[in-house]
Amino acid sequence: MGKAIAIFNQKGGVGKTTTNINLAASLAKLGKKVLMLDIDPQGNTTSGMGISKKNLEYSIYDLLIDPKFNPKKAIIHTDSEGLDLIPANVDLAGAEIELVEIEGREKRLRNAVRKIKKDYDFIFIDCPPSLGLLTINSLTAVESVLIPIQCEFYALEGVSQLVSTIDLVKKSMNKELEIEGVVLSMFDGRTNLSMQVVQEVKKYFGSLVYSTVIPRNIRLAEAPGFGMPITEYDPKSSGAKAYFEFAKEFLLREAQKDGIKIS
Repeated sequence: MGKAIAIFNQKGGVGKTTTNINLAASLAKLGKKVLMLDIDPQGNTTSGMGISKKNLEYSIYDLLIDPKFNPKKAIIHTDSEGLDLIPANVDLAGAEIELVEIEGREKRLRNAVRKIKKDYDFIFIDCPPSLGLLTINSLTAVESVLIPIQCEFYALEGVSQLVSTIDLVKKSMNKELEIEGVVLSMFDGRTNLSMQVVQEVKKYFGSLVYSTVIPRNIRLAEAPGFGMPITEYDPKSSGAKAYFEFAKEFLLREAQKDGIKIS
């Protein structure tokens, strides 16, 4: 069975979608079978992979609203080998309202994910920057949460609330939920501020913080406009190299958790 991971931070603009796309793409390059779920109504993961949101036959909306829907029908095979996507479009904006009256509404995504977990090594869910039914569905459907934090002023603002939210979901709906790790993004080694943020985040989260830090990189910002992960758009850029190193560190930690020795 694969492992499902939510990429979550209640702050916007911290690199959730960038991390979702580029970590998943890097893991696919390393031979893993990876599925991305876009559960943000803005559909940035969808458009960032070059998928038109206007002409979708099926989307994650169908998984949430129809408990009998076969999630495999919504899977799109991307141009990156080993990397699949269940997309989102504007329909998702109304899903939270429709779900309010539905019994077991917070478990709809979990039930759908269970049907396809065996087909993938990893499933990543790109969460919206808010705490509503879509995010609750995501946190209930996964084993762990990956938290991106940007190396900028106010980086730690709301972090304690974020951790409290994860703890609340763990106690009430998903006893298996853990923090997978914390990845620092938008790092600028020329500034004291970035250095200070790294120190503060490590002080707060300790060993949960990955050693690999994602730099501020114009090529990473450009790639979504061309509908490509950085591994395809500019594999030689510093952003691509950083995400590839992050993917290797991510896999190393997973192996260590499983008690597998890495030579």
